[in-house]
Amino acid sequence: MYADVGANKAATREWQQTLLLPGQASLGGCGAFDRELLQERNRSTPHEPSPSWKVRMTQTIGMQIPSLDALAEEGLHSLDVAGRPRSSKDIECWLTDMDGVLVHENQAIPGAAELIQRWVDTSKRFLVLTNNSIFTPRDLAARLRASGLEVPEENIWTSALATAQFLKDQVQSSDSGNRAYTIGEAGLTTALHEAGFILTDTDPDFVVLGETRTYSFEAITMAVRHILAGARFIATNPDATGPSKDGPMPATGAIAAMITKATGREPYIVGKPNPMMFRSAMNQIDAHSETTAMIGDRMDTDIVAGMEAGLHTVLVLSGITQREEIVSFPFRAHQVVDSVADLKSQI
Repeated sequence: MYADVGANKAATREWQQTLLLPGQASLGGCGAFDRELLQERNRSTPHEPSPSWKVRMTQTIGMQIPSLDALAEEGLHSLDVAGRPRSSKDIECWLTDMDGVLVHENQAIPGAAELIQRWVDTSKRFLVLTNNSIFTPRDLAARLRASGLEVPEENIWTSALATAQFLKDQVQSSDSGNRAYTIGEAGLTTALHEAGFILTDTDPDFVVLGETRTYSFEAITMAVRHILAGARFIATNPDATGPSKDGPMPATGAIAAMITKATGREPYIVGKPNPMMFRSAMNQIDAHSETTAMIGDRMDTDIVAGMEAGLHTVLVLSGITQREEIVSFPFRAHQVVDSVADLKSQI
């Protein structure tokens, strides 16, 4: 494929930044860079690696560094696990964040409905991901429908579902019990029930903290006591605040910090930016990282987690992260587009 796109033009920034990440899965057989190679990389400018670094990089990954002007002309943005250029047209499965990507303040973002229909028309497998653990997939499907987007509930994957799947795997692979004390709402309790857990406030094996509109001091106190008695502390997501019509309100991450202060125990957090959220989602649709993409609006959750899971990452500028903020992060998305409307023609 390199012969088709040439190897003598200057590389574009996005692909350079992909190469600059030590141990990133999309570099395939490269693995972690040695210390000397990293030192040579650090002597390069942010947008143009030094000639000697390019030579060392070629030696390390056993291939010529391709032209990214030419790659971009071919719609190529990253490398697969074998080191071959990868484009949006190579993607078979799509993961996408919901808020800021498909919807904004309960209104569909222009192009979102058309992109979803394009996935359906081309038989692409896809899941809508959210850290929100309050709602069940059925609830969220109804909310998306009200905004003008038709997404079947089986195409929605929440942090509550990912947490339930993680705990089920923990029970099956160890001698853990299946009793859980839960702080959360229907999205979390339903997911745990369906995973075979007994929800109880007596001798639980796990304390599972999710999001709720009405955190109870009594429930938090009970969680602290169970954790001190030996229950394992799990949280659905790290978000410190959540939106409300009156402004920000404390969310799972803030309550988890309170419990940690009282117990000295850090929770295991399943939701984004933990790559486990993406891996569990991919398992649901039989996806492989080599041919899966993640669309998100946040560099600090969607993009970093997608990167660490080895996915092709697409940052949309219709949500939280703005273009001028990208330079403040030490990593890059493989693609940056204004909105999902720009992706339909690439599928």
